[in-house]
Order: sequence, then C-alpha cells, then structure tokens
Amino acid sequence: MISWYVKISDEAFNKSRLENNGSAFVGVLQFKNMDVNDSNKSHIVLNKEVYGISMGAHISNLSKNIEIIIRTENLTGEVSCNSWDGRGNLTWTTSGCETQRNDSIIMCSCSHLTFFAVLMSIPNANITSPHVDTLTYISYIGCGLSMFFLGIALFMHFLLRKNKSSQSTKILINMFVALFILNLSFLSNESIADTQSSSACTVIALIMHYSMLSTFTWFFLQALHMYFWLIRKNITIKNYMKKMIVSGWVCSCPVVVIIAALGEYKSVIIRSSAEKTTRMCWIKNHYIHYIVNIGYYSLVFSFTAGVFVMIITKLIQARNMRVGDVKKATLKTRLMMILSLFVLLGLTWAVAFFSYGDMIIPSYYIFCVLNSFQGFFLFLYYYHIHNDADGSFSDDLDRSSSTTTTEENIYT
Repeated sequence: MISWYVKISDEAFNKSRLENNGSAFVGVLQFKNMDVNDSNKSHIVLNKEVYGISMGAHISNLSKNIEIIIRTENLTGEVSCNSWDGRGNLTWTTSGCETQRNDSIIMCSCSHLTFFAVLMSIPNANITSPHVDTLTYISYIGCGLSMFFLGIALFMHFLLRKNKSSQSTKILINMFVALFILNLSFLSNESIADTQSSSACTVIALIMHYSMLSTFTWFFLQALHMYFWLIRKNITIKNYMKKMIVSGWVCSCPVVVIIAALGEYKSVIIRSSAEKTTRMCWIKNHYIHYIVNIGYYSLVFSFTAGVFVMIITKLIQARNMRVGDVKKATLKTRLMMILSLFVLLGLTWAVAFFSYGDMIIPSYYIFCVLNSFQGFFLFLYYYHIHNDADGSFSDDLDRSSSTTTTEENIYT
C-alpha cells in the first residue's frame, strides 16, 4: 500500500505552462529524518518526513488546492499540515493549508507550492502515558465495586423499601440509576471502541455522555431539594417529584441528540505505543467537551458548593446552640454527615479543575479514586439513612421532624 501520494490540480499545471513557454513539469521530493526546530519542542514532524513540490514557477493562491494524502497508523495527538518557504530558519506555518483527518488518513490541502510537513502535537504525552494503565485499573476496579453496591442499594429500594421512600430517597435512587448506567457504559466503552464499529461507538459514547450529564443534573436536584428544606422548611410546588424526575432525565436529551447529529461521538485514541493502542468512544471536539461538560458541571458545582457551605454553617450554628456536654458520637456523626454531603452533591468531580501543571498526575489519581468509588460511598450513605436509630442521617421528613436537635432538622 502506498503510504503517501500527491494530487496536482489542473489550475497549477496551467500556471506552470504560462511561466514555462507552454510546457509544464512537476518535481516531488521526500526528505527523511527531518524535525522541527529547537524553538518548537511541543511538536514533532510526522514520520520525520518533509515533502517538497516544485513546478518551475511561482504558484500560489490556488482556488483548486494541491492535495497531499498520507496514510499512517497509531496516530496520537493533534495533527496539522504546515509549510516552509525554504528560506532562512526552518519555521513552519499553517498559512495556506487545511488539514482533514479520517482515522489513519491525513489530507493536506494547500493553495501554494513549497515544502510541506505534518506536525503532530502530543500534549503531556510523556507525562501521562506511563500512568494510563494504572489509572485504568483503578477506574475499572472502582467502577465494578460501585456497580455492585449501587445494585444492592437499588435491590433494597425496589424490593424492600419502595413504598416507604421519602422525597429525598427517591431523588437519591434516581441518582443511583444514573451512576449505575454511567459506570456500566464506562466499563464497556473500551471494548466497543476496539471493535472499530462507528455506529456502536456512537451509541456507547452517547449513552455514557447522557448518563454523565444526567448524573450532574441529579447532583443539582439533590442540592436544590436540600435548599428548599433549609430555606422554606417545606415544599409547596405542585407535582414536585414528577417535575424533579422529568428534569433529571430529560434535560440532557437535547444536548446529546444535537452532538450525535453533528457526528462528534467518535473513537478517540487515548494512548498509542508499539505495544498497545488504547481507544475510547467519546466526544472528539475539544470545544464541545469544554463548553458542554466542563461548563455545565461548573454551574452545578457553583450551586451545590453554595448549598454545602450553607449546611456546614447550619451545623456549626447548631453546635454552638447545644447545651451541656457534647458526646463524642456527635462529632463523629457531624463528620460523617459532612463527608456524605461532599459525595452526595458531587463535589468530588471538582478535582478535575486542578488537572494542570504539576498537579496533573496527583489530580488524575485523586479524581479516579474518588469518583470511581463514588457509588460505594453513596451506598454507605443510603445504608446509614435507613439504619440510623436516632434519625441523625434520616432523609425522611416524618422521622426527622420528630427529633429536637437542629442537626436533624437540617438533614431532612
């Protein structure tokens, strides 16, 4: 199979004839072992190959561009077609060239003739690549355990306690379902990506993205529910739970449908080496990822963090209002409540905001551990609220209203 070839447009040949007395020729050269200059160490020349094209004439501003098609395997990172005018220092520029990439095929479409190369950027590859396997194992183990404990909680709820559920428990169970789907789609994602089936990859990426956005929405709704009880002490919204459930599962639908229609759910190479290529079905457009995922979670985080601060403030005020000796169990209960709230409101996802610079590797490990085991932590919370004799962890309004301490009233 030919690894590369060049297509010259008729327009370029016509310009060559005008400057060469009616004759036209083309010369194509391939230079091996070429690289970028020392001032641009963040890029490398793909395959260390540079291509020179000459037709014995000054050819530029073509309306029908010259195309260079390159076939390569195990691509990782972003690629861009660049040119160099052959004068002075080796300085590459993307001016006049467009880049199209389809899996292992790169097409450079340029409006002028000169020296060409494909520059490849692998941001932080030398930093994160050695940790990919470890982070993957941590995530798989954590997600497996989370699914196990979420499954137990869902079994307990639907078969044993469904009719006794309070509004808070119903919201929590919906969050469990979203997290269960998210963990399941994540665990099966790499296997489906390795099949290299575009339709299957689109489906699993859509499901994982939808469940992730739905999980964020349920974090927000959980915080909103706590806010209503903290401020208003009751809820007078008509069909309150129906509106909560519809919001939790429907809000993410238009987003994933639009992204799927744009064809942005594709196979993405996380790491490529001589031994192994790791793929994942996800959003290929970085701008969509940052705007939709990071942007949406930023809004959710702002609100849930505010509610978290309000609850902690109430707990501190309640401690100051206590009369007499404070039992050791009270401090332990408060600590458990704070940790439970931290996980319950999805604040652990905020660790991703610190994945830059020197903090990138530690934040990746913290993020994987906290969020992959999130289902396990939430199961512990669910277990506590249904096995708490004094109602300290109760989300049942009837139980908590019968208690007299401020902490118990807060946690309804």
